Amino acid sequence: MVVPLSGSLSFLLLVTTATTTTFATGIRHGSIIQKPSSGVPTFREAPKFRNGDVCSSNASERIHIAITLDANYLRGTMAVVLSVLKHSTCPENMEFHFLWGKYDPDVLRSINTTFPYLNFRVYRFDTNRVRGKISRSIRQALDQPLNYARIYLANILPPDVKRVLYLDSDLVVVDDIMKLWEVDLQGKVLAAPEYCHANFTQYFTDLFWLDKELSGTFKGRHPCYFNTGVMVVDVDKWRQGGYTDKVEDWMAMQKQKRIYTLGSLPPFLLVLAGNIKAVHHRWNQHGLGGDNIEGKCRDLHPGPISLLHWSGKGKPWLRLDSRKPCAVDHLWAPYDLYGSPVHSLEE
Repeated sequence: MVVPLSGSLSFLLLVTTATTTTFATGIRHGSIIQKPSSGVPTFREAPKFRNGDVCSSNASERIHIAITLDANYLRGTMAVVLSVLKHSTCPENMEFHFLWGKYDPDVLRSINTTFPYLNFRVYRFDTNRVRGKISRSIRQALDQPLNYARIYLANILPPDVKRVLYLDSDLVVVDDIMKLWEVDLQGKVLAAPEYCHANFTQYFTDLFWLDKELSGTFKGRHPCYFNTGVMVVDVDKWRQGGYTDKVEDWMAMQKQKRIYTLGSLPPFLLVLAGNIKAVHHRWNQHGLGGDNIEGKCRDLHPGPISLLHWSGKGKPWLRLDSRKPCAVDHLWAPYDLYGSPVHSLEE
């Protein structure tokens, strides 16, 4: 049960355990948090955007966006939020759902002071839920428990959230996110850009493909790669279909037999590849972080772009700070609220 606090604004701090889900309440925004002491960077206050002439204040028309919250990726998260608000016709209709592994008052303070007008809730994801289920992948960053929080969105989000747009912290949106939000799922549980030209076999080991029972999971499907960093999810259908359990079953299989090498992506593919609603590639120009092992620079793919995604080893803020950026990193820089402004985002 959720008990609202007295006063104006509050957030829900959602605590999950391996067997139960409980709610606790806390202060959301509008509160003054003590100055940072844990090394969390300080960000400039973002402008307040008012882009649409007619925007409804009806809660039923809210666009729900889920993002993980981690001090190491906070700079990227701030850029995501700013980019969404800047390009939204009705930024006041955005409601952000931040998932973090542990309570950090300095991170919360940063959100409050950077976006004092932001509509958001914060939830705690109990990382112990997945610690025994994670198998080592080709890159240590992919093995962080918070990377797996997207699997548990339906368990974490409150019942009033029927649909959610999940976004990674290493991307920026350069179009009105409502266009993606309003996609017709056509009965599917999930929508995302699909990449059928990619070599799908590379996401699984030879052991998987040689085992007829395991590889038979794709029988009757035409599986294509999709990136789980940008997904529209029907939360109710996810709950009803028991998709969290299905993904966890494959994670358990991975502990018995090494059937893949990449973090949280392959179990999503095993459960859903070939059975999602495909949306235009413009909504995930992914791979801009470069090769997962060497982090080499990559160019933009041809075609229109609505979302730029630095998936891969290299993150734009780190490369910009090192003064060795890739060309595409300069497309992220205008959304960086840390340090001196690159140029004004006011129009």
